[in-house]
Amino acid sequence: MNSIKRCFFILLMIGFYNLSYAAHKKPISHQDYASWKSISEYEISKDGKFLVYVINPQEGDGWLFIRNLSTNDTDSVPRAYKVKISPNSNFIAFNIKPQFDTLRQAKLKKAKKEKLPKDSIGIYNLLSGEITKYAKVKSFLLAKENSDFLSVLLENQAEKTADSLNVSDSTKTDKKSSGKKDKKQNRLLILNPITNYEVVYEKVGKYAFSENGDICAFTTTTTNDSIDSVFVNVFDTQAGIDSLLFSSMGYCKNISLDKTGSRLAFTFSADTVKNKAFGLYYYGGLQLKNISGNDFSELPGGMSISTSGRIYFNESGTELYFGISDKPEAETKDTLTKDEKVSLDIWTWHDQYLQPMQLLQAEKERKRSYTSVYYPETDNIINLGNKKLENVFIDEKAKGNLVLASDNHKYRKEISWDGSRYYDYYLIDRTTGKSKNILTKVASTVSLSPQQNYVAWYNIADSSWNVYDVGKGQSFNLSSKLNVNFYYELNDVPNEAPNYGMAGWTADEYLVVYDNYDLWQFDCKNIGNARNITKSYGRKNKRELRYVKLDKELRILPSQLILSVFDKINKYSGYLKLSDKNKISTLVFDDYAFSGIKKAKNKDVLVWRKQSFIEYNELYVSNMRFRKIIKVSNTNPQQKDFNWGTAELVDFQTLDGDSMQGILYKPEDLDPSKKYPMLVYFYERYTDRLHRHYVPAPIRSVINFTYYASNGYLIFVPDIKYKTGYPGPSAVNCIVGGTESLIKQYDFIDKDNIGIQGQSWGGYQTAFMVTQTDIYKAAMAGAPVSNMTSAYGGIRWASGMSRAFQYEETQSRIGATLWERQDLYILNSPLFFAPNVNTPLLIMHNDNDGAVPWYQGIEYFNALRRLNKAVWMLVYNGAPHNLKRRADMKDLTVRMQQFFDHYLKGAPEPKWMKSGIPAIEKGKDPGFELTE
Repeated sequence: MNSIKRCFFILLMIGFYNLSYAAHKKPISHQDYASWKSISEYEISKDGKFLVYVINPQEGDGWLFIRNLSTNDTDSVPRAYKVKISPNSNFIAFNIKPQFDTLRQAKLKKAKKEKLPKDSIGIYNLLSGEITKYAKVKSFLLAKENSDFLSVLLENQAEKTADSLNVSDSTKTDKKSSGKKDKKQNRLLILNPITNYEVVYEKVGKYAFSENGDICAFTTTTTNDSIDSVFVNVFDTQAGIDSLLFSSMGYCKNISLDKTGSRLAFTFSADTVKNKAFGLYYYGGLQLKNISGNDFSELPGGMSISTSGRIYFNESGTELYFGISDKPEAETKDTLTKDEKVSLDIWTWHDQYLQPMQLLQAEKERKRSYTSVYYPETDNIINLGNKKLENVFIDEKAKGNLVLASDNHKYRKEISWDGSRYYDYYLIDRTTGKSKNILTKVASTVSLSPQQNYVAWYNIADSSWNVYDVGKGQSFNLSSKLNVNFYYELNDVPNEAPNYGMAGWTADEYLVVYDNYDLWQFDCKNIGNARNITKSYGRKNKRELRYVKLDKELRILPSQLILSVFDKINKYSGYLKLSDKNKISTLVFDDYAFSGIKKAKNKDVLVWRKQSFIEYNELYVSNMRFRKIIKVSNTNPQQKDFNWGTAELVDFQTLDGDSMQGILYKPEDLDPSKKYPMLVYFYERYTDRLHRHYVPAPIRSVINFTYYASNGYLIFVPDIKYKTGYPGPSAVNCIVGGTESLIKQYDFIDKDNIGIQGQSWGGYQTAFMVTQTDIYKAAMAGAPVSNMTSAYGGIRWASGMSRAFQYEETQSRIGATLWERQDLYILNSPLFFAPNVNTPLLIMHNDNDGAVPWYQGIEYFNALRRLNKAVWMLVYNGAPHNLKRRADMKDLTVRMQQFFDHYLKGAPEPKWMKSGIPAIEKGKDPGFELTE
């Protein structure tokens, strides 16, 4: 046997072996979902010695895994999550959930929410491996710097004596004299788990912990004769002593410390009424001061301190930020009965926001506050925000006097029909409060440079990057002379294209932005001086390059950049290094999707994730050069026992003859000599997700590719490009064209058993598709718009916004009003072509859908029902656009599978399809039983 024949024989045997091995694997069933697991969180210690990660099953108890990266030893803790590693890498702290079965039994017994089992806190000593636990945790805070202290707030527990708990005298109370129970009074532990130091305080309300771990500030409350008294205390963890800073009859809502714990602020009210007005107190080491003044004399008239927002210090502690708001209105006695009251919404043509949007935002508006700052050195309060300038953007690390602010009052009405969101931008001097309008009607990225000499923004009107020179008070176009597109080149909606984004600023205040592929650097001092710092590597290779921020606290770009790389053609990805000399070197580049990269703060150790359709998104550890790679997690080892699938890029021709890409998912045990049913799924462009892994799970609204491939289906996902005014025909052009193209390419596609499925925008396209072709034997449309003429004037109830903008300028792509191009609204509406439908259609449209009005599904269902077409509609009561309740998801998963199995595999029809479920049987029989 010559070498060529020998190689062919070996490959043939390997193929037969793989087919034989796959044939012995079992298909995924609906009963398998609960045990399939996912990584929900992970962190690496600052010194790079420890990696912690949490793996949770879909139902049941999860595990926290603790990996020593030096020894590769691994320990685990059941039911742990919300994990934090101490800055010294000496311990980790985490919440511990109640056992899944215990919680489920309590819910079965209809226990009230407050009676349900609560989380505990666990503290794992990384030096000894010992675990300490405390019951009923509410929250905990760790120091961020070199400290082993943490503070833990626990719910009320059995009261112990002050002496046995080492409690400050200021917190001792006689519980017999307490006139009422304050549920907000809790127990505070201040701990050092390495030295086993512990101090406990009772009846604690609010608390704060300094970043260096030196100071814990907290409030305690006592109640005597129904009168509350509040105490503000600070505990010094280094000295082991506490101090009482303030005590008075009244209430405290917020408390804050600066980074070092040397400055403190809190809100206080002596009001006894329900709607209390709060003042603000400051302590900086000398004396406590009411900075809001007696009767709020230091604040604008009619204002008090807001307790709805944060109070916080800048990084150096020289500035205290807080919000002010209108004083609460006095309580009024209700003099009307329920029958005498009127509940009314008044819609007016001059409202800035529609009434539904106002109602949804009412609570937010009631809590709205306006940013102010207090300067302890000068004892001045400067009001930065106001009712005409609501959005002030504070950078706590900024050292200059300027701050950006924005306002959209002038443009609020037009968001009902304009797809862009416009704002005017201002620069405010934080030391004087004076503001200056610098930009008008901007609808994209705006950024203040680190030394505050420039403001950069993208102008969607002419697709250019611009800069406002603060010193000169002038704006300059940075990119107009470049023959480069900085707008999204595949934009196919009737609105200005967005930009590709910005990487950030350099230390010298050069602006770095993206085009489709590369990074560009603009010199803001010398306008017109721009260069491609990746030297067109991305464009030459059709690879998208993007900066990866490894240090989340960094405000400027480092001299050497780590870049993510994604190949637009073959979908490979990885990471590159861009040196300070603009030299590119490849770190890792492979036929996978890479993501989630994190760096140990003080060590050159990386953790990252890698996935493909076949391989779960596991955790890997390496050095900065992506050498010494260790695969850390093994999340779903049971996958080897199941028939899976494969994913490959395919090229196809549209009906118009254009070349497009799609993804074809195939069963792992596919036999090319056999015929397989195929499902077609779509949602605009999808091929960049080639390497996405899909864990078998109940569905929210769309098919699970893994489940259907495992159970003998092909799945085709074509990319779609749209022509303004013709979204429906555009979908037909690509989807039907792609389907016919694949039938010609692959003999194993059963052309007589092809179905389609889509949700939302995909649901609309499905509903339209079946009015134009009979190529599909069955179709499922989730939340479809069926009548654009009625949907156009409807409301997106989740946001309260008019739906008009999406037809005129965004996803629905009509590009005109209803009265300008009524013909296009009718042409693209499935309802008007309902008599053409011959494909059995399953609709899901839920009665609490906040995106597509429920009546859209009803209109289509009623039309098809009257025309005696095969149609079903699933309405999950109280469910949103995409299902959230797991019970609903499991139900939909089975029904969709039974629907497609019946039409595409010839399986028996289930009872719910054949005869329906009468309303009087609702909730008793799901109707899953198959009928002959």
